[in-house]
Amino acid sequence: MESWGEVEQNGETKDFIVSAELYISAAAGVALRRPLNPRKRGDKRESVKQINGNVDDKKLKEKPSWLSGSKDPPGGGHWRTATCKLSEQGERCLLNIYVDQSIMWCTAYIHLLNQTDIREASTSLFFRKNCLSIHCAAGKRWAPSSGIDEPIYLQFSSTNACNAWLALLRSYALPEIYGRWFFPTEGGSYRMWRQVDLTVIQGRNLGNSKPLENLDDDDNDSSEPDPIDLDVHCDILLSETLCARTTVKKGIGSPQWHEIFLLSDLPPFESLDIWVWREKKLFKPSILGTVRIALNNFPRGEAIEGWFPVLQNGSIASDIQVGELRLKIRVDEEIILPSSTYHKLLESFNARNFLDWMAEFETKLKLKSLGSQLMAISIANNTAMEQVQEIANREVDGSQSSHTTLFRGNTILTKIVELCMKWYGKAFLEASVGPVIRRLIAEKVAIEVDPMRTPKGAKEAEKGLDLLIYWCQEFWKQIYSVREECPPEMRRLFCTIRELVEERFAGAFQEKRDLRWQGVSAFCFLRFIVPAILNPHLFHLYPGLPTPPVQRSLTLIAKVIQSLANLNYSVQKEEFMRGVKGFLADSVPAMVDYIVVVSTPVKDTRTGKTPDWHERSNVVNALKLRVSSMPILYRESIPTLPHTLDVPRHLALVTSAVIRHSRTYFTEDRPSAEDKDLHEFCARCFEVEEQALLRVSQLAAQLSANQQRRHYSFPYPSTNPIYTHPSSPGPSSPSGRSGRPSTAPDAEHSRTRLLPDSPEVPPSGPSSPMTFQPRNKLLHFKSSSTDSIASRFAKDAPSLPSVLVSTSSSIDVDDAKRKRGLLRGIWRR
Repeated sequence: MESWGEVEQNGETKDFIVSAELYISAAAGVALRRPLNPRKRGDKRESVKQINGNVDDKKLKEKPSWLSGSKDPPGGGHWRTATCKLSEQGERCLLNIYVDQSIMWCTAYIHLLNQTDIREASTSLFFRKNCLSIHCAAGKRWAPSSGIDEPIYLQFSSTNACNAWLALLRSYALPEIYGRWFFPTEGGSYRMWRQVDLTVIQGRNLGNSKPLENLDDDDNDSSEPDPIDLDVHCDILLSETLCARTTVKKGIGSPQWHEIFLLSDLPPFESLDIWVWREKKLFKPSILGTVRIALNNFPRGEAIEGWFPVLQNGSIASDIQVGELRLKIRVDEEIILPSSTYHKLLESFNARNFLDWMAEFETKLKLKSLGSQLMAISIANNTAMEQVQEIANREVDGSQSSHTTLFRGNTILTKIVELCMKWYGKAFLEASVGPVIRRLIAEKVAIEVDPMRTPKGAKEAEKGLDLLIYWCQEFWKQIYSVREECPPEMRRLFCTIRELVEERFAGAFQEKRDLRWQGVSAFCFLRFIVPAILNPHLFHLYPGLPTPPVQRSLTLIAKVIQSLANLNYSVQKEEFMRGVKGFLADSVPAMVDYIVVVSTPVKDTRTGKTPDWHERSNVVNALKLRVSSMPILYRESIPTLPHTLDVPRHLALVTSAVIRHSRTYFTEDRPSAEDKDLHEFCARCFEVEEQALLRVSQLAAQLSANQQRRHYSFPYPSTNPIYTHPSSPGPSSPSGRSGRPSTAPDAEHSRTRLLPDSPEVPPSGPSSPMTFQPRNKLLHFKSSSTDSIASRFAKDAPSLPSVLVSTSSSIDVDDAKRKRGLLRGIWRR
């Protein structure tokens, strides 16, 4: 078996090697198929065979997609096995990618990339999991064909391998850090993090052209346009970079998608574009229209849902609308300070069970979106499972009224156990039902057992019953076969629940002997496996919604599996479902055995038993050694393995969310006794806000001073081929809102470098990212993508300065009101 984490050290050179799957587009594949060396005419046919290979053999070598029967990758590309070699050469780091073990595909200069250029690729692009995308601009990569400038997509063998290489590659890339000259020991003032959470819900009137001036008359126009029969899908682009795509849906009426795309660790963005494509058989897809959403002034930290017009030809000035898309968008952009800034806040958080904080945030602040952040902090502290067990000990009270509805309601315990199962049980859920679900959807299985729903009545219902029993057996066999793969964390949790039920409801066992098993199945099946069968797209088991007949099949199967998990096969609400009683009776003993296995703790055997554990541990150890010598902000910008945690980022998200929601709740000066802890926690959050404001104000004041200094200095020579000084107004000139993030410096300072001999003031002259300079481990170029603005926006509005720069000339660091208003404006966006 090929090793993927082998480490080789030769003097100052350190190499890391991994085998992965590489996506090669049709355009890039032309260069790969071209012979590297001239051959004799007689060897031409043989050389073609060696390079292209037999078609059948080529299909066998390619790794199949995790979604069988999916459409081909965009552009007619294909996947090939590749060997990736990461070489650390002093201050440089090169990623060499080879195909067929000897053909150099490309070289990426990782030390010139930004950390945001290396991120997880959406599974919607290729229907493959564990993929990384590496976005290399011109001058930051070498390839046989210089005209091809596209991201590098790599698929790894496991989630752990993907996470390890994500952290390793980012450790050599450039983080987005601001204000390095103010806090040199910490590596800078702060760093930035961005995320877009997009849900494409549905479309309407797609393909029907309508002038925009007639939109106001929609209420008076009772006639509806005729639906057009067409197949459509959407491409999602951020700053003109493809990030995700929806599945293909029928455009008759209102196509339903309900597909969620979480795009995280993003570079600064200007716009979100959604291209709506029309597909026809035997024809190339053609673009129907575009939705363009400017993200510069988009509200931060809150979800916006509504109908967005699809404009023809994608032009903002277009007056022809060709339909609408219903979207739900949430944009997050957070300032992340060094971890020492959150020390007091973390002390207050650790003083109580994180589930108690979660309950108070939900009931008093109406804040219901912090569960995953709070749990991530507890996992980083190695206290998550103990605290969940503590809450379970409180909630299982043993009352006679509760045993009938044990764990059936929505409480803090049930919500956090659901979150734990999603966190730890992704691979377990995929192994349990993923293959069978995709097989059922691929075969378009339509099951119906209700005679009232079938056109042929009872006869067709009987055939549907046989089909239902067959697929229930297939699902149950797959679920039961992987019971030993239940993660140790979930086993500990299920064991605690089972033991608590046995202890607190000992008197109820005479009447209800199966109560202890039902307590476990209420979580494992009712809240985990069965919802995944009902809605596989929500658990990333299948992209998009199945067709209505297939969805009906999944619903019937989920009912039967849930009845089996309840261990009560004698009660069936619907008359037509009683035909599965025999299957349930035969499967109950196996279900009891399944619950016993998943609720019995075992020693964690994952360490040292997986084939790639030794190689991966070498990479992890080398990463720890490398990170230990970095400044604080640099070190904290690299995700912590194995769960890719970022505790300062989680605390920053908690802080900003609490500040947004606490202003309306706390109106009295003296808190009540029961709100004392919450008041203290909020006070710690506002302390973090003040610290963030101080750092942002220092940076803004320094940039304003530098801008004024350059405003009265001589202009740059016109012979400079790299940089052209923009004709921007002075600091006192009125200007509109900037198209850049308000926390980022302006473009003139985006490529400044802090030199060791002048730590007080950064150099005012620009530096070209294409010009090679010796790399400094502590201080280097700021991320060039941080301040990049698309050329077409720069041409249209060349005089738009940064918000901070345009206002920083009047900022007094000691002025508390102005400081508070500045940062609150940042968080309220």
